Formats: sequence, structure tokens, C-alpha cells
Amino acid sequence: MNKTEFKFIIVQIENKVATLTINRPEKLNALTTLLLKELDAALTDLATDDEVHVIIITGAGGKAFVAGADIAEMNQLTVAEAKIFSESGQRVFSRIEAMEKPVIAAVNGFAFGGGAELVWACHIRLAAENAVFGQPEINLGLIPGYGGTQRLPRIISECRAVELLLTGEPFTAQKAMELGALNAVHYPEQLMAEAKALADKLAAKPAQVVKLLLKSVHASLAGSETGMASEATFFSQCFATADFKEGTSAFLEKRKPQFTHK
Repeated sequence: MNKTEFKFIIVQIENKVATLTINRPEKLNALTTLLLKELDAALTDLATDDEVHVIIITGAGGKAFVAGADIAEMNQLTVAEAKIFSESGQRVFSRIEAMEKPVIAAVNGFAFGGGAELVWACHIRLAAENAVFGQPEINLGLIPGYGGTQRLPRIISECRAVELLLTGEPFTAQKAMELGALNAVHYPEQLMAEAKALADKLAAKPAQVVKLLLKSVHASLAGSETGMASEATFFSQCFATADFKEGTSAFLEKRKPQFTHK
């Protein structure tokens, strides 16, 4: 594996399993443009490393897996910049979905917005029992921009996904399990051990067959690019609304937003 140096990503490899930790705990691991670039670079390294058979993605600090995209950064984007911002996140998350090695999400804490979208992009999803999920973009005058409107309806039923996307309400790991969005829920102190045990089991499977199996599964998702392109366009159009500016400003100012529906 290339010895790439990262500011916000930690990669540890042991027994053919790579643990990729998003390491920005002081900001609850919120995603920035730089962090996404580092995540993309780390995935590039891992995808071409024959000694890595399985990847685990988790968050540092215990409070959050990924609490979402960085609102302060988004608040300053133009419509054109917002589309690029959306497409860059979609590209990284689509790379995870298309990985020819199993990717396991080990969700410890909050997984909101872009963090939830990262979870939905992984092949297998494990969570601590105190994990909390949500797609709260609607409350910021936004829609999800990293694939949430495309993947969540596929993972759970369309009607339940639409309800969660429209209300923006958080939901527990137990609820996510009931909806079929998770493979298992574990005690927080056991989450990583369980994720590594599963990863070890998968790493022992024939790697070339695993690759073909994942490629076959991914082929069933063909046609999603049109939906992704539409999502990026609609995401960026939110940035032209007054309610986006109000929603993100209210978040940064720690107050309740006053939407004008404009």
C-alpha cells in the first residue's frame, strides 16, 4: 500500500483487514472537501493493495461516526460550487459502493446527513446500540447531496425513506435495524471487535470470487447514475434559496430557523 500521509484519515492494516478511521473528532468527524479528498485517496490505496481483502470504516472519538457535512463550509458555496461539492461526495461514496472488496460500516455515535449517506454506501452496516441516524437536510433548506435520495429508498421501502427524508427526524440504531438498514446492532464496547470478527471471516473467503460477487451485485444498481446526476442538480439548486441560507445560518448561530419558503 502507498504510504500516503493524511490529516483526517487513519488507516491501519492487520490480517488482510484495513480499518479506515475518519479522524476529526473535535468537529464530530464532519466531512469537508479536504476530508473527502483524503477518503478518496485512502480508498484508492486500499483498492489496489492485494494484502487488503476487507475494509472497515468508522469514526474517531466515540461521539460520532460522521455527524454530516461541514455546515460552515456549505454555507459559503455558490450554486455552481454546490453542484461540484455534491458530485465530489457522490463520486467518493459511489466508489465505496462499487468497491470489489467488502466495506463494513462500524457506526459509533451520530451518523447524520453525509454521515448517514456514507453508511448507506457501505456493503455491510453494523452499529452500536447508541448510534443515531438521520437525514436532516430538509431542516437546513436542503436535500441530501451524497446519494441519500437514491440509496435510502433502495435499502428500505420507498415510503419509509420518503418519510425520513421529508421529516428529517433522527432515528435510533434499533429503528434502523427494524427498517432493514443495518445488519446488526452491538453494545458500544463490542462494536469494533464484532466488526473485526466479521471482517476476518470475510477476508478468509476467496478474494477473486468475492470480487466477482460484488461486481455482480453492483451491476443490479446500473442506471443509478441518472438519479445521482439529478440529485446533484437539485442539491445545488437549494443553494439559490433563501431557506438554505436561513437554515445553515440558524445552525451556525445555534437558533431555530425561520423559513420563508422562498
